[in-house]
Amino acid sequence: EGGGGVAAMQAKFNQRLQTVLDRITPHTTYRWLGWFAVLLLYFVRVYFLQGFYIVTYALGIFNLNLLIGFISPQVDPELEGPSLPTRKDQEFKPFVRRLPEFKFWYNSTKSVLIGFACTFFPFLDVPVFWPILLFYWFVLFSVTMKKQIKRMIKYRYLPFSFGKQKYKGKKAQAPAK
Repeated sequence: EGGGGVAAMQAKFNQRLQTVLDRITPHTTYRWLGWFAVLLLYFVRVYFLQGFYIVTYALGIFNLNLLIGFISPQVDPELEGPSLPTRKDQEFKPFVRRLPEFKFWYNSTKSVLIGFACTFFPFLDVPVFWPILLFYWFVLFSVTMKKQIKRMIKYRYLPFSFGKQKYKGKKAQAPAK
């Protein structure tokens, strides 16, 4: 019956983690600044260690996959038809992401923290020629983004919005003289 204490500690940890996540959810800018700080810390560590390029490459591929999910619509327009209006007489349907922003941030932050932890295990420092990995990642990123941008143009969706749209009523007319 010694496992009950571990399960209780894990449940308490998960509850506290959920409380922290609930508190930081509305603070998008601060969350992403924190993510950037952790990522910068990771890159500084990798730079000074002069290693762990495979871990960094895996981190890059994973985050590229998250980015694709973030900028992709939940409903695939090739399989189920376009969900956004393509003509003026069609009803507007909002863009719904396959991967919501919070989950994108959470999974990306978790992956960077796991990558950071991996830099403390020397057996994960596989010797590779890093310029080839970097070049291959940029090729993969370019090809993937080109394909994604073509889909965005073809199905006329923009996965980014810059705040809530504000509508102005009719302008007050000047009194007649």
